[in-house]
Amino acid sequence: MSGQPSSFPSESDLQRLAGYLDAQGLNDGGAIALVPLSGGQSNPTFRLICAEREYVLRKKPEGVLLPGAHAVDREFRVMHALQDTHVPVPRVFSYCDDDRVIGTPFYVMEWLQGRVFVDQSLPGMSPDERGRIYADMNRVIAALHAVLPEAVGLGDFGRPGNYFARQISRWSRQARESTLPMSAAMDSLIEWLPEHVPPGDETTIVHGDFRLDNLIIHPREPRVIGLIDWELSTLGHPLADFAYHCMSWRIPASLWRGIGGLDLTALGIPPEAEYIDAYARATGRDPRAHWEFYMAYNLFRIAAILRGIGQRALDGTAEGADAVEMAARADPLAQIGWECAQRYG
Repeated sequence: MSGQPSSFPSESDLQRLAGYLDAQGLNDGGAIALVPLSGGQSNPTFRLICAEREYVLRKKPEGVLLPGAHAVDREFRVMHALQDTHVPVPRVFSYCDDDRVIGTPFYVMEWLQGRVFVDQSLPGMSPDERGRIYADMNRVIAALHAVLPEAVGLGDFGRPGNYFARQISRWSRQARESTLPMSAAMDSLIEWLPEHVPPGDETTIVHGDFRLDNLIIHPREPRVIGLIDWELSTLGHPLADFAYHCMSWRIPASLWRGIGGLDLTALGIPPEAEYIDAYARATGRDPRAHWEFYMAYNLFRIAAILRGIGQRALDGTAEGADAVEMAARADPLAQIGWECAQRYG
């Protein structure tokens, strides 16, 4: 079920939005249109058409929301901060927290003309194209983890240090508060993870959901032109962020957004070890000593996120018709995570 009313956008919504855009210098008084964009389980997103100009509008859903969830203000802030860095992000133009305009806070950003791929095996491409897209994904996440938060005004964007312990506590709490049944693997991870956090710490800006379908690829060239969907971004451990991105090597292609079990050599996609090596060379960080912990943690985290989507589906506030189907993947992912935990050390 959708978290937005079926009447959105109403004619009065569009009139108020048009007035707001005119006042911001983003429209010239002409008629506007909103076209829903598919994908995502969280914040309703629209293609905003204003005469000869086009934007993207992203808003909070309506209804009762979990504390801290659907933070469109944080998405706007981090993309604004990264505008002049080596991280490719859409330009952002305006943030509105006045519920009277369209019912919930929203922001307006650049419409990027490009390609979005959900299937990480990149069907229909040559091996060379696949390899270059994977190399550019690696470049982008390395560039993000090279940005000093204080240098771009994000020194207070999250709590520095102790990232794994705080995140494990957060997602464990959310998992336990859900009314959905808990799998044995999820229960085991909740108990195991706090006792096995690796020593050492580091803090950078982390995207929190860095994956292929949150990247916009150039219309013709195998390169990233935009990193989007920053709702889970914060200050955190870069190796947690990178390992989340690498979960797809562990997830079977038949389960969800994975390349596990595919013939990567034939596809031109680098094996996991080679991809880790490229990141290590670019950043000077070597995640291999604790890699199975990072994998276990991230598979637990995504399982908790999917359980949250399932809970919202149950409560009637989930965005996306496939919310129930996505939530059903939580238990298999937790099981893969538990297998990683058992290999650690």
